[in-house]
Amino acid sequence: MKFLYTLFLIAILGYALGLYLPWWSIGVAGFIVAAWLFPRPQDAFLAGFISVLALWGGLTLGRSIANDHILAHRFSQMLLQRDSPLLLVGVTALIGALVAGLGALSGSLFRNMIRKTETVA
Repeated sequence: MKFLYTLFLIAILGYALGLYLPWWSIGVAGFIVAAWLFPRPQDAFLAGFISVLALWGGLTLGRSIANDHILAHRFSQMLLQRDSPLLLVGVTALIGALVAGLGALSGSLFRNMIRKTETVA
């Protein structure tokens, strides 16, 4: 249950921060939620990865479908050297998922470090 709660919070905070801050703010969202909820490091990475993969995949696919993949066709030809808008959506979601997963992993490890420091001192 805590894993699903972490997934949901990372997605909501990542979306909210993405409205006002740069794209990499999803990593900050993962860091904050993982440091606050204190999941295990592997669970934190997985939660950040899955939540933003679904969030960015859904958002980019929705916007691409809304304009008949016109922009995605052009960008996929320019960046990927092939005409595949769905591959571009997948690459976009994967990049966001890695950033959020690593942010959440960092937040969990940071909390572990602080917790160990408090018990030693």
